[in-house]
Amino acid sequence: MDHEYWMEKALDLADEAEAKSEIPVGAIVVLDNKIIGRGYNAPISNCDPTSHAEIQAIRSACENVGNYRLPGCRLYVTLEPCSMCAGAIVHARIEQVIYGAVESKSGVVCSQGQFFSEPFLNHKVEVIGGVLAEKASQKLSRFFQYRRAQKKRIKKMC
Repeated sequence: MDHEYWMEKALDLADEAEAKSEIPVGAIVVLDNKIIGRGYNAPISNCDPTSHAEIQAIRSACENVGNYRLPGCRLYVTLEPCSMCAGAIVHARIEQVIYGAVESKSGVVCSQGQFFSEPFLNHKVEVIGGVLAEKASQKLSRFFQYRRAQKKRIKKMC
């Protein structure tokens, strides 16, 4: 499995989110070494708090295969999933999640809990973390540095 290859594809989608002034997070769903779903963060653009990269990629994949279940699929996402996305991953029956950077504030794979290890879940998800983590982290850091600098400029103008 060339996880870095697929994560690069997710990072390309993160760039699309950033181009729309969204937090740069991208995700893809892979089945049989083919991308069947793509997504990037778009809650502001879509005026929809559920428009996280993972949700967008899962919706796209489900549409493409004509099923709300995605057995045998891998989801690559540039940032550790939140609780909403982790729940969707379980409901979609995704087999494996591969993520890049950790999300220390709201990530539920390792940072703020280990959601996929909960005994009440009716589906087990295999997890691999830290794939191209540095690259994903830097992309997020640059984005937030730029945003903070913008806010400072605006305050100085007032």
